[in-house]
Order: sequence, then C-alpha cells, then structure tokens
Amino acid sequence: MSYEPGTINLAEKFSKFSEHWSPKVIGQLNDLHIKIAKIQGEFVWHAHEDTDELFMVNKGRLTIRYRDGDARLTPGDIHVVPKGVEHLPVAEEECEIIMIEPAGTLNTGNADDGRTVEDPPWI
Repeated sequence: MSYEPGTINLAEKFSKFSEHWSPKVIGQLNDLHIKIAKIQGEFVWHAHEDTDELFMVNKGRLTIRYRDGDARLTPGDIHVVPKGVEHLPVAEEECEIIMIEPAGTLNTGNADDGRTVEDPPWI
C-alpha cells in the first residue's frame, strides 16, 4: 500500500492491530513516514545515528529514558530525540504513540533485539 491523500483517523487506525512494538505506516510527508505503534514494557536501548526521532503520545504514558535522565510524556505531548542520542522507550501500561521519521528508519536504530521491523506495513 502507499500514501492516499485524505484525512487519517487515529482511532480507526489504532483499532486495526493489537501487537506491541510493531510500527505501522499511516502516512507520508515528503520523505518522512508517519508511523503509529502500541507499546508496553521496555524496548531496547538504541540510537538513530543519522536522524532525529519524534514521539507523540496519543493514549497512555510514555517514558523515554536517557543515560542522564528521563522524559515523561502524557497524551498530547511531543518529544524529539536528537540524532545519535541513546534512548530507551518504556510504557508501564499499553500506550499508543505516533512517530515521524525518515522512510526506511529502523525502529531499533543501531540495536537489534529481535524486534527490528525493516519495512513496516501501511495500514
């Protein structure tokens, strides 16, 4: 599937899947993919050497751990992880997130713990 112009309804898109840590592409803006994911628990410490990564919380709470402190996000919050900065996303309970990053960006960045999604599906 590819980009189709029009309005994207987040509730409808999030209702289409239940698995955690498996990003889905819902739109494209120039060379950037707009992705959504449901997350719960800890992910993996990683960095994206060549790109910043934007997180927005749609539902739930997200903590982005850094080696020197944490960023805590609630619904409506946006946080940008600078390129090259190691981080660890954590959600104690299920959380719905929106991410914006260049097409082709691996969800695990420079790490691979078996949850790397190389070509996330469009939904």
